[in-house]
Amino acid sequence: MAEPKPSNSDAVEVWITGIGIATSLGEGLDAHWDALNAQRVNVDEKRFAPYIVHPWAPIKLDAQIPKKGDQRQMEAWQRIGTYAAGLALDSAGVKGNQEILGRMDMIIAAGGGERDVPVDLAILNGYVKGNSSPAFLNERLMNDLRPTLFLAQLSNLLAGNIAIVHGVSGSSRTFMGEEAASIDAARIAMARIASGQSDIALIGASHNGERSDLLILYEFGDYNLKDKFAPVWARTENSGFALGSAGAFLVIESRAHAEARGAKPYARLTNVVSDRAQRKQPGEVTRSLEGLWSRLGILDDNGALITGATGVDPVTSEEKTFLSQHPGYAVRATGTMFGHTLETQFPLGLALAALSISRGKLFPPNDPTGLEVEMSKPPTQIVVAGAGHWRGEGMALVEAIR
Repeated sequence: MAEPKPSNSDAVEVWITGIGIATSLGEGLDAHWDALNAQRVNVDEKRFAPYIVHPWAPIKLDAQIPKKGDQRQMEAWQRIGTYAAGLALDSAGVKGNQEILGRMDMIIAAGGGERDVPVDLAILNGYVKGNSSPAFLNERLMNDLRPTLFLAQLSNLLAGNIAIVHGVSGSSRTFMGEEAASIDAARIAMARIASGQSDIALIGASHNGERSDLLILYEFGDYNLKDKFAPVWARTENSGFALGSAGAFLVIESRAHAEARGAKPYARLTNVVSDRAQRKQPGEVTRSLEGLWSRLGILDDNGALITGATGVDPVTSEEKTFLSQHPGYAVRATGTMFGHTLETQFPLGLALAALSISRGKLFPPNDPTGLEVEMSKPPTQIVVAGAGHWRGEGMALVEAIR
């Protein structure tokens, strides 16, 4: 999809006016701010041992998804996302405003849904026992899978449930493609507003990391963190990510639209850029990140950078090389506190950047290696960076309102 490309003279200022986050650390901005400042981490090392997950915090779904029937028909990743989207709409002051919701664009990222693990296990056991006919797989899938499962797998069901529950009914786009999907969702949503094609949009993603099928999938690529939790930068001898359950959504809109309705912004979204290094040779991720850095715009000499670094090598080591070339920046890795949330990692970084700017303070480091350092002055610019575990890089610039 070609993105709108406004000229600098015609570009519209884009504000972040709503933030909704629900993660392993809780729900809402105050709860997350307190947890980050207390350097709290919530991990489960036993349920999926030897693999480690950051479980979704206990939340009363009724607060954002009032109908029990709606809750029952959603899979976990849809409940997480629909809940976080409601928080963002509340934060922006547009919850229930049908005039605005009726024309609000929705550009989000989502995975392909969850598998029916008992059916998968039964089929695999059938193969192991032998005596399976050539039609065994098709017969079992047709007879064992519930009829609604195929519909429930669709990635755009998250957007559909947000539309049903919250009434967001403007244009809708859902991107698939793990970390890179949410980077492009934010990039295109911002470009539409900056070019005048849209006034207001809901962007974000959700992820359920408490899934044995996902852990098996990522184990095939040796991506999982095993045995014992460690902060992202301390995984040199034991690389990998700990999957996290999280939803992160933002409401972004043009400055004129926000001012007309009296909305108070958290921060300004100045730029979002993306790339896809082929990763065939060492150093390609470092070069990709440098290229994105040069495209962001005018940067402070001493600022902050929030990264969705996975903890998986070699990509995390190449990202550390990039960071070493910009030593003036106070770095924070969201993977330490929240785990790796795939599609949600980039919007989560945007949310934390906007929250930090609005609070006039960067949350403290949570890193024993010394790569992350304190930042005493209020941040006015925060770079949000993301490098996917196997493909896709992106950056965004979040700034204080001038």
